[in-house]
Amino acid sequence: MTRRVALLGKPLKRRHSVVMHNAAFAAAGIDGSYELMELDEDAVPPAVADARGEGWLGLGVTAPYKQLVASLVEQVEEDAREIGAVNNVVRTVDGQLVGFNTDAPGFRTAAEMTMGWPLTGAHIVVAGGGGVARAIVHACRRAGAASVTVGNRTTPRDVGGVAAVALGGPEFVKALGSADLAVNATSVGMIDSGETIDVGLLPVGATVFDVVYVPAQTPLVAAARARGLNAANGSEMLIAQAAIAFERWTGVGGMADVMRDAVAPLLADPGARA
Repeated sequence: MTRRVALLGKPLKRRHSVVMHNAAFAAAGIDGSYELMELDEDAVPPAVADARGEGWLGLGVTAPYKQLVASLVEQVEEDAREIGAVNNVVRTVDGQLVGFNTDAPGFRTAAEMTMGWPLTGAHIVVAGGGGVARAIVHACRRAGAASVTVGNRTTPRDVGGVAAVALGGPEFVKALGSADLAVNATSVGMIDSGETIDVGLLPVGATVFDVVYVPAQTPLVAAARARGLNAANGSEMLIAQAAIAFERWTGVGGMADVMRDAVAPLLADPGARA
């Protein structure tokens, strides 16, 4: 019997996750299938209920249903509860659904790979106040970062336990001046034009990380590299979080390289769609 995983969300425009997970199923010799399931909100509860059946390994969850799905499962793991978002669900052997979050560990893996050293003791600045920003702040605090400053357009707002300051305001600008890592955790560069971080304010030796992975070189990444800073987009975070989820569903780890090779053509093609 083919075991299923479906990604719930709306809209679902990209097939990067489908390609990565189905390549991993094939490489692991597992009769499994990952599919996109674009749904209206009223169709989400029955879809979650179906995932308790024997043919399911679990679910992926993306916007706008991360909080809704969290309310529909039997258990939400501590990290996901603290972040306030479930982006994956695993089905247990007795048909229970457990919500978890892979954005936080996926970010930590990718950021530390980019920096070349741990987040522990680092001074970090994050632009954004949404679910991804909360996961990133959670990861930084759990890693023992020396400081985490969050800039958001709408303040006051608590982001992962950190009180946000005005994006581009005096406190945000001051934090950039001593940042080891500056992170764009918004859709700016993908959906909206512009940059959330003035790379000219960063110290020499700082790293810039943009969670956006399409296009491969966002304006922020391009500006950082032009200044000679270490910079990366969100592709490694995408891969790392997917490999973590796959291991939770199947018990098979070590699939990051398989996923990276499989998704490389899509990452190189900004027009790739489902």
